[in-house]
Amino acid sequence: MTSPQAAQSGTQQRDFGTLTVLGWAGEYGDGRDMAFLLVYSLGDGAGGRAATVAAMHKLAQEAGLPVGTEAVDAAAAGRRFPVTLIVEGGQAALTMPKLTAQYPAPPEWVAAARERGQVYFMLATTPWPQAPSGAAVGEQALREYVSEEMMSSAAHCLLPVRTLAG
Repeated sequence: MTSPQAAQSGTQQRDFGTLTVLGWAGEYGDGRDMAFLLVYSLGDGAGGRAATVAAMHKLAQEAGLPVGTEAVDAAAAGRRFPVTLIVEGGQAALTMPKLTAQYPAPPEWVAAARERGQVYFMLATTPWPQAPSGAAVGEQALREYVSEEMMSSAAHCLLPVRTLAG
């Protein structure tokens, strides 16, 4: 099981509602593990679900992440890409316009991230109120949320793993 962590958001918390970050490691088509990092809203913003969805779409757009099933390769985009990830000391720090989030990463997540040198990041536009920060999320609940519908309405990105040293 994995436990979501509340993301520390810089602005527009009112529109987003509570932003939460969740990570897990799992096989990614080639028999090797991939570290996944998901940011989603609980949908509890002041404007309700529709405003939350719109705010998440705007956040993706401002970060240069197209919504759909295609993953942007941030390494190919170069150093100027507005989404970055630092993995250090069992923590992952995600930075993008209007959002900074920290994820206390378990050892298997860190190992997968380091082995591949990248993390599969998703910014969900679909709220997930059933997975509040601090609550354990079982594998079945995660599979149900990360459905084709959610995937097609999320922004996807392969982020290179950086450390404080480089």
